[in-house]
Amino acid sequence: MRFIGNKENLLDRIYFALSQRNIYGKTFFDFFSGTASAAKFFKKQGYRVFSADILYLSYCLQRAYIVNNTEPKFEKLLSAIKFEKQSLFTSALDAVLEFLNNIKPIEGFIYKNYSVGGTIHLSQPRMYLSDDNAKKIDAIRIQIEDWKNNNLITEDEYFILIACLIESVSFFSNVAGVYAAFQKKWDPRALKPFVIKPIELVFNNEQNEAFNVNSMDLIQDIDVDILYLDPPYNERQYAPNYHLIETIAKYDNPVIRGVTGMRDYSNQKSVFCNKDTALQELDKIALIAKYRYLLLSYNTEGIMPQKNIDAILRKYGELEFVEFEYLRFKSNNNGESKTKKHIREQLYVLKT
Repeated sequence: MRFIGNKENLLDRIYFALSQRNIYGKTFFDFFSGTASAAKFFKKQGYRVFSADILYLSYCLQRAYIVNNTEPKFEKLLSAIKFEKQSLFTSALDAVLEFLNNIKPIEGFIYKNYSVGGTIHLSQPRMYLSDDNAKKIDAIRIQIEDWKNNNLITEDEYFILIACLIESVSFFSNVAGVYAAFQKKWDPRALKPFVIKPIELVFNNEQNEAFNVNSMDLIQDIDVDILYLDPPYNERQYAPNYHLIETIAKYDNPVIRGVTGMRDYSNQKSVFCNKDTALQELDKIALIAKYRYLLLSYNTEGIMPQKNIDAILRKYGELEFVEFEYLRFKSNNNGESKTKKHIREQLYVLKT
């Protein structure tokens, strides 16, 4: 999934920076998990991982990538429903996804609120998804919920299927990068027939845990070797930028408003989207949280000034600073100079 601030392509460099400083451990807490890319990376390294995020879409990804530690068999489902075109070389997940890809479309909540056909009565019909793809997403989401309600899939299998769905939606959405607005002309990829694709499953032998809460609620309950902070770095809240994916994940028929069909996100706001409250919260985390190493991943466009971050973290131990360049997230260009394609990643490594 395309996600603001996603550090997936930087994690090798971050891990190398830690290795250079002989920073290792057995436990890792991804404090602002987002797409769970950092949690997934450290799970692969053999850490016992804790992850949390206030967005439910993130929790679904965490459950599939981080908590789940077995290959899904879908035993009840496969015995209850006849799946065609199975082969000896097809995994159970592939068989289930093939069934979902051939499901009969339904004019459900997503079609009625986020496609042109479903919103044709509006002065500006919403162009998030093509009519056919919106109906397909509705049908798949309803079917997954029905399987869950009828106890045909386990909890892990449920979240794996939800993760497959929300990860796939990004490849067929008519947006520039985030969902705060839709494009007024069709992106060619949005007109391709929707296909739900399998996610990468990661296994280790640890009891990994995921939470759908404000991470501050866990701050005194989780004691780890590495506390990883990758907070929002500008004033834009994550919840409105991913409202459509949140709705697909929850499928809760929310009250929506405005041109974009935004759901209410008043209880999902981050204090890190304001400079003053962000610095106060960082200070609180550094003071109260239980960790051997605190790792803050930020960048040069963040609203918290480097000198302020430095002053806060140095109060709590030995601080090192690492910086390297990387490509700007595409949707952040917003009218700025086209020559400004790179920003600098700032890595604060605090040892207590």
